[in-house]
Order: sequence, then structure tokens, then C-alpha cells
Amino acid sequence: MIAKGSFGWLALPLVLTMVSMLLKLYSIAIVCAVLVFFFVIFFRDPDRMPKGKGFISPADGVVMHAGSKVTIFMRLRDVHVNRAPLSGIIKKIKYMKGVHRPAFLDTPQNEQNHIMIETKHGDVSVIQIAGILARRIVCYVKEGDKVGAGQRIGTILFGSKVEVTIPPEYDLIVKPGDKVKAGESVIARER
Repeated sequence: MIAKGSFGWLALPLVLTMVSMLLKLYSIAIVCAVLVFFFVIFFRDPDRMPKGKGFISPADGVVMHAGSKVTIFMRLRDVHVNRAPLSGIIKKIKYMKGVHRPAFLDTPQNEQNHIMIETKHGDVSVIQIAGILARRIVCYVKEGDKVGAGQRIGTILFGSKVEVTIPPEYDLIVKPGDKVKAGESVIARER
């Protein structure tokens, strides 16, 4: 499965590959075919199920910060589709334009999409933050939508990092440096 909003990235090099082959421009065809392969791998969106009960990771990647807020940096090889950490209702969505600085730095001015989910444990904030290569955040949900834990809520094309707030009723089970998978890894457990 390919992430929503990424078809345009695949279409152009695919068409260029076919046209180059027809025109017998094989070196260009090879470069374009490599791009198609890269984009298929990059924009993959596998089905996932949570591995246990608890607060589910909203993103693939490496945990950068773990406290009342968890920050996950998405590396180039990670799946960039983001997921709801708990079941609830989308209370508010706020998109903010911004710059595109490296996501591993402090990035308060970067392009962001704030998704507030009303859960039985209070509001949980999921913030998608675009980095230096990311040029588009695609939101799959709208205000009022019901979401289940692990459900797809959006993607960051060429993606970056995600910050999520942890309700006080949960104890973290991850630390900086841990690798997590969106919709699969449990990052906190209810007391």
C-alpha cells in the first residue's frame, strides 16, 4: 500500500521511465526507474496492529525525547505515515506554515500540523513537524472524526518528526534512542 498524497511523486518518474524507454534513452530510464523504486519504498504504508495494550507510537523512528512529551525523529528509511496513539475524537486541527530546518534540531518555526485528540484520558496532542526535505504534511482526518488507536491520521512527505503528549495516567516504557514503529509499538502503559 502507498501513502495517501504521494501518488504525484510516483507518477512523474514512472511516466519519464516509460517515455525514456520508448525513446531508447536507457540511461535516463534507469535513473527514473531508480527514483520510482526509491519512492515506492519511501511512501510505503504497511498494515499494522498494536503489539499490546497502551499508548501507541504515532510515528516510526528513533525516540529523541521521552517525558510528558515524546519526540520521535523519522529517518529516511522509516515509514512516514502517522497514526493515532489512543482512540478518541479529533477535537481540533491547526496547520501552521513555516520554514524547513533539520528536524533533529529545535524546530519551533518549522511547518507543523497540530492534531488534538479527545480521549478518555483527556486531550492528546500529536504534532507533525516537517523538516529540511519535507515539503508537505498531508492530514487524513478532520475535526469530529472518530479514530481508533493505531489508525492512520496523516503523513509527512519526506518526513521529519512527531511530538506527542502523554496523559498523566500513563508511564513511559521508552527512552531516548529507542526505535519505535507507528501503530505497533507501545510507548506508555496505563497505571
